[in-house]
Amino acid sequence: MYTKPEVCILPVAGLSTRNLPATKVLHKGFLTLNNLPIIQYAVENCREIGIKEIIFIYSDQSCKHLFEKYFAPYPWLEEHLKSHGKEVLLKAVKDVIPEGMKFSFAEQEKPLGNGHAILMAKELVGKRDFIVMWPDDVYINFHGEGILKQLCDVYQKTGGVVENIMEFPKEDMVRYGALVGAARDGRIVHAKGLVEKPKLEEVPSNYASMGPYILPNVVMDILPEVKKGSNGEINLTDAINLAVERGAPLIGVLCDAVRFDCGTNEDLAKSNLRLSLMKSAELRAYAKKLLDTMAV
Repeated sequence: MYTKPEVCILPVAGLSTRNLPATKVLHKGFLTLNNLPIIQYAVENCREIGIKEIIFIYSDQSCKHLFEKYFAPYPWLEEHLKSHGKEVLLKAVKDVIPEGMKFSFAEQEKPLGNGHAILMAKELVGKRDFIVMWPDDVYINFHGEGILKQLCDVYQKTGGVVENIMEFPKEDMVRYGALVGAARDGRIVHAKGLVEKPKLEEVPSNYASMGPYILPNVVMDILPEVKKGSNGEINLTDAINLAVERGAPLIGVLCDAVRFDCGTNEDLAKSNLRLSLMKSAELRAYAKKLLDTMAV
């Protein structure tokens, strides 16, 4: 039995150019999905499995200050809400910060790739196994356990590299990292490696590497060895492949969760519409009425 990781890395160092102009002054993590900042969904998943430390990988001080301020108590606001009887809002503000969770920061001074970003957390992670989440991919399970809980249940039995995967048609796989040598057993897929954005004629499987990932600590030792890929960056995928070559199992999990892509303004708008309609019968009725009016 392997021990559940207690630390999660959230890379937030990108410039978020695909979400301009809002991200000129506001980090993407604070754009909202159904009235909740995107970053809060990642923290809630960490809360569910008892994560003790979240490490933000940032690229500039203004970005760091936003996260520091958001994930810190705000006594004046809390007292204001309490004195005005706004208990629901008070609870929402207090719930931002999970009890007992520590927030740490590591700087990525240059945009040298997602693998390089993870490496910046090496000293803070120490000898612990760890989780990596991409905050602009939000996963919600409406009827059961969150995505990290599902991954941890597998990891505690197998160890190694355990990641969320999704199944796509072959023609779509050119956009993702694809599992190599995939063998499926129910919701579990055992693989021999990953290939990033393969050519259509070279797609090895229909299983896409999406994240989040649970990674053994050896990946931190491997990352300094990783050479720049064809994109000129140090890629986490290459470190995972090296770990697998050296004996770590690679296990994909077809998690029970709905993905909400927040990577571009268009995707965020679609995700907001989709999630809002899924959560509110009143809004669905309004949308139907609105569409009927527009069709006239």
